[in-house]
Amino acid sequence: MLKKYKYLLFFVVTVALVCTLSASAFAAGTGDVAGAIEGTWNDASVQIKTVVNKVVFPAIDLILAVFFFAKVGTAYFDYRKHGQFEWSGPAILFACLVFTLTAPLYIWQILA
Repeated sequence: MLKKYKYLLFFVVTVALVCTLSASAFAAGTGDVAGAIEGTWNDASVQIKTVVNKVVFPAIDLILAVFFFAKVGTAYFDYRKHGQFEWSGPAILFACLVFTLTAPLYIWQILA
């Protein structure tokens, strides 16, 4: 019988703590979640754009440039070994590199 009361007491205390410490989240009292998200985006968009343009895209560009030159090097050594140059790998990496180098010029007009 004592074990039942312990479990009941534990359950009651847990429910009381959950009810006390939890908070309801409402989107401006009207339930307009899209408006809340748009407002948050408008407030933070300048910072997000700055970080993406100055940190994310250059990091991706650096990684793609390293992979591109490494792939060109391995393709050259394969050419010397087999006599045929494989263009597909370097071409795909070059296209991705050009895409990410020019992306800051147009990506924000697409997303905005």
